[in-house]
Amino acid sequence: MKTEKKLSTTDSSIYQIFSRSARDTLGWEPYGSDGRQNVEIKRLYNACVNGSGPAAALLKYAPGARVPTHLHKGHELILVIDGELINDAGRHGPGTLEICPPGSTHALASEIGCTFLVVWEQPVVKLT
Repeated sequence: MKTEKKLSTTDSSIYQIFSRSARDTLGWEPYGSDGRQNVEIKRLYNACVNGSGPAAALLKYAPGARVPTHLHKGHELILVIDGELINDAGRHGPGTLEICPPGSTHALASEIGCTFLVVWEQPVVKLT
């Protein structure tokens, strides 16, 4: 298991996430873990230690992106910033806030592409 350094309480980062041009300068990385396709990530923080703990990121789905069904061990918060995110509950545009409780599952996709903020209370578990 990978152990990440915890952030000091005095460290602070500020991101302009609602400006597309500002988001484009964030240093996105490919994110293909757990079967993800056409997804990029900008990690905001990762306090996960030994497979447990919170993390947050911006995720960018290219048109046609897919993420297989996964289980939430803790709460997951998703805020759609632009584009359209598709999950088991339907299609969600900018401004949509979804809170997934522990024990919930879903698969994700985007036909047109989207960007969203995600906050994980605990890492997710791939199911399919």
